[in-house]
Amino acid sequence: MPSFSIGVDLGGTNLRIAAVDAEGNLLQKLTVGAQISRGRDHVIAEMCSAIQSVAGGFQSKYSLTGVGIGVPGIIEKKTGRVIKSPNLPDWLNYPVKEEIERRLKSVVILENDANSAALGEYWLGAARDADAMIIITLGTGVGGGIVMNGDIWDGMTGMAGEFGHINIEPEGHPCNCGSRGCAEQLASATAIVRMAKEIIAGGKAEALAKAAKRDLEFTAKSVFNLALQGDQAAQAIFDKVGWALGILLSDLVNSFNFPIYVVGGGVASAWQAFAPALFKEVHTRSMVYAATAPPIAHETEGAATTPKQSQSLARTTTITRALLGSDAGLFGAARLPALRANRV
Repeated sequence: MPSFSIGVDLGGTNLRIAAVDAEGNLLQKLTVGAQISRGRDHVIAEMCSAIQSVAGGFQSKYSLTGVGIGVPGIIEKKTGRVIKSPNLPDWLNYPVKEEIERRLKSVVILENDANSAALGEYWLGAARDADAMIIITLGTGVGGGIVMNGDIWDGMTGMAGEFGHINIEPEGHPCNCGSRGCAEQLASATAIVRMAKEIIAGGKAEALAKAAKRDLEFTAKSVFNLALQGDQAAQAIFDKVGWALGILLSDLVNSFNFPIYVVGGGVASAWQAFAPALFKEVHTRSMVYAATAPPIAHETEGAATTPKQSQSLARTTTITRALLGSDAGLFGAARLPALRANRV
């Protein structure tokens, strides 16, 4: 009997669940409101109900390998506890894995959401067939994940890949982590909106000011749309985003010397606005990248040359956009049960 698994991506707004077979084919996907404000018991009850609903439609033809769940925050891998999550304030030190396994009577693997996205892009996306990769996820914050030898590299305590809190500006904007000038304060959707409002307050961005007044939900996408229209103030913000990401990626390329680095998350849709500044910095700041960079056309277009293609030319360093979009975390979560089963 062929096997399948369930992948779960729990975000601040939506709870997304997918049934995926062993080859990575999507069997079904379901999206419901997360309703985080109603508390963890409600969220877990809704999650388990939705998982049972999706899984029930395939268990007559497939065997269920398990359930993988990606959640934002710091995860204690051995116990399956959420130690701390900014989006899930009442999940503090909560045994999520144990509680869900009790309800579902099935194997449950808990993972950080950015790590799940990394695994998804490694398995089926931009980094497929690579032997190692790094992802940087640009959303409300900045996250990251590392995959080596076919599995997530967690570090000593499961906290590896906190790229959003690598310092870019030593005396920059204060960060919630307690430091200043972190990548998250320069390249996240939250940072883009903050920088736009700072420019507006300076009285030098008429188009941005009009957009902020007109749009009740003034977002990073609003700023990106103006950049596409040629607004200089909006483009300057994305130049700053690219500058910050270029410094961050230079450090990662020099440190890891991996074949591929993937930029994902919602802000990655603004690739054309920030990529030129990003590659300018990486060329300048990373001797490893300068020695192994692919053709310039590939960089600016952001097309995902597969690692096998790159390796056939030479051992190049590829920096590119994610291919799976918001589904990366879902596919990565669905991959987790099979990986953990193979470890045993």
